[in-house]
Amino acid sequence: MKAIFKNLLATLCLMAFITGADAQQVASNTTKLSMGKVEPYEMVVTYNKTSHLIFPSAIRYVDLGSEYLIAGKAEDAENVLRIKASVRDFKEETNFSVITDDGRFYNFNVRYHPRPSTLNYDLLTMQKATHRENVNDVLFEELGGNSPSLAGLLMETIYKENKRIVKHIGSKSYGIQFLLQGIYVHNGKFYFHTELRNRSNVPFNIDFVNFKVVDKKVAKRTVVQEKPMIPLRMYKPPGEIKGNTTDQNVFLLDQFTITDDKVLVIEVFEKNGGRQQVLQVENTDLVHARLINDMHLKIN
Repeated sequence: MKAIFKNLLATLCLMAFITGADAQQVASNTTKLSMGKVEPYEMVVTYNKTSHLIFPSAIRYVDLGSEYLIAGKAEDAENVLRIKASVRDFKEETNFSVITDDGRFYNFNVRYHPRPSTLNYDLLTMQKATHRENVNDVLFEELGGNSPSLAGLLMETIYKENKRIVKHIGSKSYGIQFLLQGIYVHNGKFYFHTELRNRSNVPFNIDFVNFKVVDKKVAKRTVVQEKPMIPLRMYKPPGEIKGNTTDQNVFLLDQFTITDDKVLVIEVFEKNGGRQQVLQVENTDLVHARLINDMHLKIN
């Protein structure tokens, strides 16, 4: 009997030890996890009015924490989220999360208030005011192992340095000149730097910019073989180039090469107009793309 009691006591002690060790391990892991936590923004919503959040980049993903909230991107505004309460006077706190095209993750804790003092929020201003510019990067499949914020920074660097390293590719007609300023390569991606000069008095409103690979020489009555090359990112959305002004942009594409019997065509189309411009890029131009050193964000 005593032996049975001793064995039972030993078993209970062992279980208590294991439970304590497990609790310590959970507490340790929780502490480690908290070191990487994303601090949420706090906001309130109401039923009769809509709140708007302006993000620094286009919204890619939204997840609502409960059915108490309804949300959606504002029409014709990729970086504006409208959100409101779907029921009156909900008591429990809820949340929602947003991922933007620049790879930033945002989390919000939300409570209900019948009369919010603030309805609209500018996230860029909030980040600067609270010194929270460096939020977590989210990796997107189409960018591979490239950080979206680094890709954005490289595009910004190319745009601001505004160097013309390619001097033989351009088109000009109707007072519009379209130039390929440079081709850069970094970590399996191409960066195409373009410039559009409007030397006329009539504004040039860009409808879209198109990249495609086509046959260099096509015989008559032969179907043209085209392969579209879809940009992964652009530095800024195409817009209006006013009369007698110049504007530029940077486009991010997957790295590729072409055979000598094909060319890369870059087209810019005018909205409600006919001043289309076309550039042709050879394979030799692609393979001589300028390397970007991301360690110092310098172009070699």
